[in-house]
Amino acid sequence: MAEHMRLLILSSTFCLLCWAHWCSLCVVAILDPVDFLALQSIHKSLSDLPGSNFFASWDFTSDPCNFAGVYCDANRVITLNLGDPRAGSPGLTGHINPAIGKLSSLAELTFVPGQVFGVLPQTLFQLKRLRFLAISRNYISGEIPSNLGLIRGLRTLDLSYNQLTGPIPRSVGTLPELSNLILCQNKLSGPVPPFLYPSLIRLDLKHNDLTGSIGPTTLPRSLQYLSLSWNRLAGPVDRLLIQLDRLNYLDLSLNQFTGPIPARVFTFPIKNLQLQRNKFYGLVLPVRHVAIPSVDLSYNRLSGQISPMLSTVENLYLNNNRFAGVVPGDFVEGLLAGRIRTLYLQHNFLTGIQINPSANIPLSSSLCLQYNCMVPPVQAPCPLKAGEQKTRPVWQCTVWKG
Repeated sequence: MAEHMRLLILSSTFCLLCWAHWCSLCVVAILDPVDFLALQSIHKSLSDLPGSNFFASWDFTSDPCNFAGVYCDANRVITLNLGDPRAGSPGLTGHINPAIGKLSSLAELTFVPGQVFGVLPQTLFQLKRLRFLAISRNYISGEIPSNLGLIRGLRTLDLSYNQLTGPIPRSVGTLPELSNLILCQNKLSGPVPPFLYPSLIRLDLKHNDLTGSIGPTTLPRSLQYLSLSWNRLAGPVDRLLIQLDRLNYLDLSLNQFTGPIPARVFTFPIKNLQLQRNKFYGLVLPVRHVAIPSVDLSYNRLSGQISPMLSTVENLYLNNNRFAGVVPGDFVEGLLAGRIRTLYLQHNFLTGIQINPSANIPLSSSLCLQYNCMVPPVQAPCPLKAGEQKTRPVWQCTVWKG
């Protein structure tokens, strides 16, 4: 009897072990075979950089839906976040395997900053359900595939801080749900394509080699963030800017934009207006006191008298222009009261400022007046790039009437 019970227990234990083994195989089989093979191929093309342990959990004898960075819905992969997301993590190296296009239910694909190189696979367009694509701060090269425009539900495309070349595909501008396009810090060239849908909120194309002009219908009124700095874009933008009244960030610096600056720009709900180092010309005439904390219009061709409506700006850079006349007294009051922290007026054609030479400018404030058509009435330190000459040559002041 005892022997019979022992055999029964052993038999039951064996059956339980068999069941457990069978169940473990079932767990592996939960994931769709196509996704399973795609993940294997992706893993073979990538590896951890020294100090990274991201792929330590990628053991294909277990459930891939439990892998680091892999999230599933039913039997399909819906999110793939490749690399340790913690700040300062070493990231991954290798290239993006074209098999990634087999993950047909993927809605989110991200790579953490690392050393992933090579081109973007053409198979990305197969990810019809993709909403979020971010491969930033790696070494991706080549051109942006034009067939990304086939991912009609794409909302965020972030390929910033890579080595991408060639044009921005026009098809990207036809994505009906695109709200964030971040392509800054690459080597992209050619024009900014037109964006056809009022879904775009953030457009960041700074630090590329883009050329051409931007027409009044190129960008939608929905934009709230626009950065085009450090390119070679040209032409007037006044008609475009008048329409973009929802902007809370605007940086057009270091381009070759021309024409006047529309007064409406100074009413936008932004904190930092950066239009420096362009070829803007004409008068600057805000219709009311400007509430923007920082305004940089330096290194342009702006002229006329300085509007007192700018005296409410905390940090104002008007240097290296063609402003003339006397600095309004509102600026002196704001400066002495400490409301104005930075007032750079050097390298213009200004003829005076009504300030007592013995006035005490707060240490927290900075004023520069040198190289104008006057002797600076107060001794105030200027930036080194302002040069050593205190006053502009008389003949220049005679020729230039402002």
